[in-house]
Amino acid sequence: MIQKITILGSTGSIGISTLDVIARHPARFQVVALTAHKRVAELASQCLQFNPQVAVVGSAAAAQELRDLLQAHGSATRVTYGQDALCAVARDCDVVMAAIVGAAGLAPAMAAAQAGRKILLANKEALVMSGQLFMDAVSANNATLLPIDSEHNAIFQCLPHDFNRRPEQQGIAKIVLTASGGPFLNRSLDSLRDVTPEQAIAHPNWVMGKKISIDSATMMNKGLEVIEAHWLFAVAAEKIEVVIHPQSVIHSMVSYLDGSMLAQLGNPDMRTPIAHALAYPQRIDSGVAQLDISKIAQLNFEQPDLMRFPCLALAFDALRSGGTAAAVLNAANEIAVEAFLERKIGFLMISDVIKHAMNTISTIPAADLDSVLAQDALSRAAAHHYINGH
Repeated sequence: MIQKITILGSTGSIGISTLDVIARHPARFQVVALTAHKRVAELASQCLQFNPQVAVVGSAAAAQELRDLLQAHGSATRVTYGQDALCAVARDCDVVMAAIVGAAGLAPAMAAAQAGRKILLANKEALVMSGQLFMDAVSANNATLLPIDSEHNAIFQCLPHDFNRRPEQQGIAKIVLTASGGPFLNRSLDSLRDVTPEQAIAHPNWVMGKKISIDSATMMNKGLEVIEAHWLFAVAAEKIEVVIHPQSVIHSMVSYLDGSMLAQLGNPDMRTPIAHALAYPQRIDSGVAQLDISKIAQLNFEQPDLMRFPCLALAFDALRSGGTAAAVLNAANEIAVEAFLERKIGFLMISDVIKHAMNTISTIPAADLDSVLAQDALSRAAAHHYINGH
């Protein structure tokens, strides 16, 4: 059967890669909805190529602009806007690619879980913020959750096929997340005070959006992945390890009690995990070149320096604290990254903003989504206050 797919965040790097894979398999997949916040021209082009039933944007003005562009080309795609519309298209399909960056992606991802859909999760913030609430929604509604982050997808591929989220019963000693180290791995710490957003965005291996690229440079991206891995695979913080692997060839590993370590390798291209999740449990062509192992000169690994990457340490702290601590961490990070991109703060101040919010906002139980969103709002306010005061 043809799978009907909604892509949340279709104009971002994950959305574009997803459409590239889908275009290679027209007999397998049908795009029924595409969404973007304000990249109207790019979304219009995608709609004209894939002819979805619905397109969703962030505002009424953007919706009218998109309607005008589509009507000029005779497109029948219906245009709507806002969070309710996002949640609606997340429910009205077979498969949801959840690729909206940041906290904005939580509500539609949760809607897909509550509707029992197959969710391809590229929005790590959904699990970082709501953790147990999200996993409970997946379980209660018989939804299917497949990870898209290259690291979590690699771990998923290295786990037993009948993995039951009880790793201690299946001989799993630990999981190992690899990190490239970003563009500043070999620069002196003091020199990072003057780096520009353009330098921080220039990732050596991956093509990503601005926010994720900055998170990679600070290693907050890896910290969020640690929290996400905890919820995806039911592994305690003490059994999650991060290693820096500059080549980005090994995407992550699973270590077993018998001394075995399984790793997933591939060229650094997000179409590989996307194709894996789209077709799971089958394998399909992703458009990614085969890895030529004979041309790899060496594979290097090292422990991350937490003095250089304090955001990674803060993420582990949030995971161990539990409750809404991870939501506070994530919200403050979003505000700090935005401020850095707008040149309001320096690169090294990103972690200061996050630490201030975590020290200011008390952790409470994540009893429901309202509690999580309330703490998110408090953290954003604390981060803004700190930035304005400095």
